Amino acid sequence: MQTVPVTDLSRSAPPNVRVEAAANRLLTALRTRTPCSPVRDLIGSDDVDAAYAVQRRLTERRQAEGASIVGRKIGLTAPAVQAQLGVDQPDFGVLFDDMSRAEGPLDISALLQPKIEAEVAFVLGGDLDDPDADASSVRAAVEYAVAALEIVDSRIAGWDISFADTVADNASSGLFVLGSRPLPLDAVEPRTVAMTMTMDGEPASSGQGTACLGDPLAALAWLARTAARFGDPLRAGDVVLSGALGPMAALRPGVVVHADIGPLGEVTCTAEGSA
Repeated sequence: MQTVPVTDLSRSAPPNVRVEAAANRLLTALRTRTPCSPVRDLIGSDDVDAAYAVQRRLTERRQAEGASIVGRKIGLTAPAVQAQLGVDQPDFGVLFDDMSRAEGPLDISALLQPKIEAEVAFVLGGDLDDPDADASSVRAAVEYAVAALEIVDSRIAGWDISFADTVADNASSGLFVLGSRPLPLDAVEPRTVAMTMTMDGEPASSGQGTACLGDPLAALAWLARTAARFGDPLRAGDVVLSGALGPMAALRPGVVVHADIGPLGEVTCTAEGSA
């Protein structure tokens, strides 16, 4: 697979110029389905503000093309993954309407390097605009929790990512599938759920609710605080993917993926097309 070449741009260029160049590199990779080199040469590997500026620029372009925001995804919730990237915080990305898929056949032909993970998703029944939200206070805003599969993807060749690379690349987002058994939080405690995921019937991943920042509701509270401080709070109706409950697995065409998340039930998809 070829790689989009590095943009020849000095780090001494103005920040807005480097942000725009990084956004252009990632957008070209997305549109051509050709992985690009990391963008940390343009914005640094740990400049959080610059990375989210690139993400916002890409979001603006998607919206200008007609895409609608339907929620957010949280990434880097597992301590092991944070340690791997040398960070001490999660990140988040934007979910667009054209990323949502129903259970069943799943066309992955538009993706570059897909991987899949199982997690707890929340659908909000109320706004979350409190910059001091915690796991307890967000409960009232959740309409229901539901099992989910997230298909993550990276526009950066070989998943060679730093924290800034994945943030800029919309938190390495791809597609998502929600299950068909929504439950209110008085019927399920997200931190206690157990998850098993199989591919063609063979074990592929397993984990617990506590793998997601100790509690998926804690991850939701982190996102609520962060989004509020960014001036773009979570709203009623938003879907929030709270983070992986176990290791992700590479997704290949023809594979049937099945996840069981205890009381939240099962969610299944079959990869089709060629990534």
